[in-house]
Order: sequence, then structure tokens, then C-alpha cells
Amino acid sequence: MAGLLRTRQAFARRSGFRLRESDEAALAAEAATAAKAAPAESLGPRRRAGFTLIELLVVMVILVLLAGLVAPRFLGRTKEARRKKAIADIASIGDALDLYHLDSGRYPTTQQGLKALLEEPTTAPKPTSWKGPYLKQTTQVPQDPWGMEYQYESPGKHSEDYDLWSYGADGKEGGEGLDADIQSWNLPAE
Repeated sequence: MAGLLRTRQAFARRSGFRLRESDEAALAAEAATAAKAAPAESLGPRRRAGFTLIELLVVMVILVLLAGLVAPRFLGRTKEARRKKAIADIASIGDALDLYHLDSGRYPTTQQGLKALLEEPTTAPKPTSWKGPYLKQTTQVPQDPWGMEYQYESPGKHSEDYDLWSYGADGKEGGEGLDADIQSWNLPAE
């Protein structure tokens, strides 16, 4: 409608005709509304919304630099956190084994394994009073943070009760640093 009114106004000027009063009032109202809606246009040339390619590239370079500075700090901590989780898991499984021992009078045999903490063993020697499951919030024997099974032996070679260990990040016996074995008889303080 506004375009039609402007066309009439332009035609009226060229040919010397006058617009109807209602048309002139409508054009005046449209002009007032447009002035209120777009005050920025009166300040200068209209600027397009959005970012330029240069601005986007500068932001991307800054983000890449920040990631390069921060990422190595967190990546090193992931390995350390896995080792601490294995230590906490072995301590927690050890507590569950101790509860099993209190209820049944003995620790699960090597053959019964850690599964005896979740399900009552069916092989001899059967526990006298099984009140499990002893591992809470799980239906499976937990794996170490590297996806391997925890090793269990009872009676143990290093402890008369049991030995419980993980081979660490490398999955092999021995190792140093982050690859060192984590053993129930030699648990470091957390």
C-alpha cells in the first residue's frame, strides 16, 4: 500500500494534480513511522549487519592460540586422573572384599574372583552367609580406567588375604611413572 501511495504522490507532482487528503495523511503517517523505526539511517550511511571475514579470522586465530596453551595442561592431567581412579577403585574393591570376608569368614578364591562380590558363588568353598552384592551401583565387575580387568588372587603372594592390582596404562607387568602397576599391597596415598 505504501508503494502505491508513493507512486500516486510522484504522479501527482509531475502532472500537477493534488492527492486526496486521506492519501496525504497516510503518507505523512508512514514517513513518521519510518523515522521512528530507523533512526540509525539518519546518522549516516547504512552499515550491513554481521562480521567481516577479517574479524572472523582474527577471532579464530585467538581461539586456536588459547586452545594451544590450555589443552596440553588438561591432556597431561587425564593420564594422572586415570591413575588416581585406579587407586580409588582398588581401595573401594578392597573395602568390598573386606565386607565379604566379614560376612562369609573368608575371601573369595582366585577361581571365584571378584564376581563373588556381585553374585553368590556357586563353586566351593561357598560362603556361609553371603549378604551381597558388595559392589554398589554396578552389575558388572569394574574394569580399570584403561579398559582391562583388575587382577585378583587369593590367597595372595604379597598378602595372606588377597592381592588386587592393575597393570597400569601400558597393560603390562612392571613399568614406571604412569605405566607402573597399581597394587593393593603397595597403594600410594591419594
